[in-house]
Amino acid sequence: MFSFVRPIAATPAPRLCWRNDNRGGPARAGSAGGRADGERGAFPRQAAGRLGVRLFAATHKDIHDGYPDWLRAALAGVCATDLTDVPRALGDMEEFCRRHGIAAVAPCFELFTPLAALLAERTGLPGNDPRLARAARNKILMGEAFAAAGIPAPRWAVAHDGAEAHRAAGAHGLGWPLVVKPAEQGGSWGVSVVDGPDRLAEAVGAARQYTHAHPHGLELDSRALLQEYVAGDEYSCDTVVADGVAYPLPVVAKDTTEGRYRIETGHTCPSGLPAPLVRKVQHTAARAALAVGVRNGIAHTELKIPPGTQTPYVIETGARLPGDNLCEVVEAATGVSEAVAHLQAVLGLVPDTAASRTDAASIRFLLPEHGGVLRQVVIPDLPGTHSEVHLRPGEVVPEPADSTCRIGHVVARAETADRARGLADRVAARSRVEVG
Repeated sequence: MFSFVRPIAATPAPRLCWRNDNRGGPARAGSAGGRADGERGAFPRQAAGRLGVRLFAATHKDIHDGYPDWLRAALAGVCATDLTDVPRALGDMEEFCRRHGIAAVAPCFELFTPLAALLAERTGLPGNDPRLARAARNKILMGEAFAAAGIPAPRWAVAHDGAEAHRAAGAHGLGWPLVVKPAEQGGSWGVSVVDGPDRLAEAVGAARQYTHAHPHGLELDSRALLQEYVAGDEYSCDTVVADGVAYPLPVVAKDTTEGRYRIETGHTCPSGLPAPLVRKVQHTAARAALAVGVRNGIAHTELKIPPGTQTPYVIETGARLPGDNLCEVVEAATGVSEAVAHLQAVLGLVPDTAASRTDAASIRFLLPEHGGVLRQVVIPDLPGTHSEVHLRPGEVVPEPADSTCRIGHVVARAETADRARGLADRVAARSRVEVG
């Protein structure tokens, strides 16, 4: 979905066109996942209130009809169109923008990044480079953009089937383990780490199952990306870009499961890295954002640092606000609202990215041991923490293969990263999840 922005009161405040259909896969910021939709909708809504702007949306009528009441109430208007029909969508949205005096366009899901860039160019509003914008959506084009810009990144190859994958992995010397992922998808859907050639064909099949993004029906590049496995700790770093100038945000440490499926289990801000390495990560993330055409907006970049090195490798980047409640984690630790800075950038303003405090925050996700029907969730309430349950008893819990299996989360805030992480870990360890 798109967001459009426009001023609220008599003073000339801007309007924002907010496109927030983060429904690209099985049920995260994109599918029928109510929690994800709520997360992505809540932060722009709060930011719009702080900036004194109105939010509008462009989406399919049936999708808008399925929004929760609070989300529909947050929108000052809706442009009903077909986002999979680019000429029609551009025409409908351009007319809507001019009729309502829209001042900014913002994509909330990377699959619509190219369409948002085209619309911004067509309406003369701040936006990303439409010639490069597809590289923020397609990981194959992203790899090409990183190579052209000289950004440290894993080696990679492309495959249409298992046989081609075996040949490509050998020809490019990718080695084992090997990461296999869809060319266009998010939320760890279809991503697996393969230890050897025996399961490579199966992994390619799993990655290539995503031919369309639901519920819009947007056609996806169904090729599989084979990516060299980079050992080391994982981090993320968001970058706000305004008129081509990059403003770095804090580096966040990431925790994931091990084994075949690498599901994110938590994030901690600040990262705990030494200051020189933090600056290097921020610089690398900014270069990645610029390489995929981000010129007015935000990018969420994921990186790894191999053991014994000081070189951050970019795994991928997306031209959108982060998921996983990272907006909440970063603001709790630093006072910086990523959503506010993002809206400021698309409005053509200098983003406010200066930290106002030096606390720490950590989030931990509750994962099931196996799929089934949720029976009960009990999360202890400790001082300095708050929690949320994503599913209700009686609902189906997916197998723990991607982020859709999360049952809830806990956020902890403390004076230091170690204390925040330890507090969140204690709550998660004492929580009880029963799945039958």
